[in-house]
Amino acid sequence: MEVARPRALARLCLCAGLWAGVLAVSAEAGDKNTSYAVVEGTVFHEPGLALPDAKVVLQLRDQPKSKKQETVSNYRGEFQFRVPATAAVYVVKATMKGFHPDQKEAAVAGGAAAGQERVTINLVLAPESK
Repeated sequence: MEVARPRALARLCLCAGLWAGVLAVSAEAGDKNTSYAVVEGTVFHEPGLALPDAKVVLQLRDQPKSKKQETVSNYRGEFQFRVPATAAVYVVKATMKGFHPDQKEAAVAGGAAAGQERVTINLVLAPESK
C-alpha cells in the first residue's frame, strides 16, 4: 500500500502541472485575440532626414485629459503605438529640444482584425532659429 501513495501523489502533481499549463496558454491566447490597431510613423527634421530620439505622444483628440501613450523614435526616426481597434481620432505629437513641435491627427476606423489596421503619420520638426 505504501508504494501506491507516492504514485498517486506523482499523478496528482502531474495533473496539477498540466492544468496550470493549459490555463497559462488559454490566458496568453486571449491576449493575442484582443483587437488592436497600429498608429505608426516616422519623425523627420526639415532637410528630410530621420530624427532619432524624438519624444512622441499619442492621445485621444476628444478626451484631452485621457491617458497618454509616450515613446521615443528609434534610430531611423520610427515610432509605433497599439490602440484599441475602435473608431477614434488620436493626436500624435512629436517634440525635441532645439526643434519646433509638430502634430497631426490619426483616424482609426475600427472593426479590423487584430493588427490589421495601420495608420501611418509622418511628422516633420523644424529647427528653432537662434
